[in-house]
Amino acid sequence: METRIKNHPILGVPEKGRLVTFTFDGRKMQGYEGEPIAAALKAAGVMVHRYTKKEHKPRGIFCAIGRCTDCVMVVDGKPNVRTCVTPLSEGMCVQTQYGVSAEPFDRQA
Repeated sequence: METRIKNHPILGVPEKGRLVTFTFDGRKMQGYEGEPIAAALKAAGVMVHRYTKKEHKPRGIFCAIGRCTDCVMVVDGKPNVRTCVTPLSEGMCVQTQYGVSAEPFDRQA
């Protein structure tokens, strides 16, 4: 089932760049160059981008305009990247963010 946004009510019909490969939590995925990372992830069925530090609750796309921090992820080793406004490019390494890092929480701590 295709979940890519084809006609945004404000932005209109997105122009597609070339098809590129990137990794998400070690899995190879594809998206269109220049589209927001969050859009490529949504099209691939990824809805959780991070887990909150205090209560370990999942978060994903919320505002989609770079104002909130629900979509932040670790991109190419850099945490707190707002994926809803960061363009996708070839070879990016995108990781789920746990609190302020890419390291999963120690559930026994």
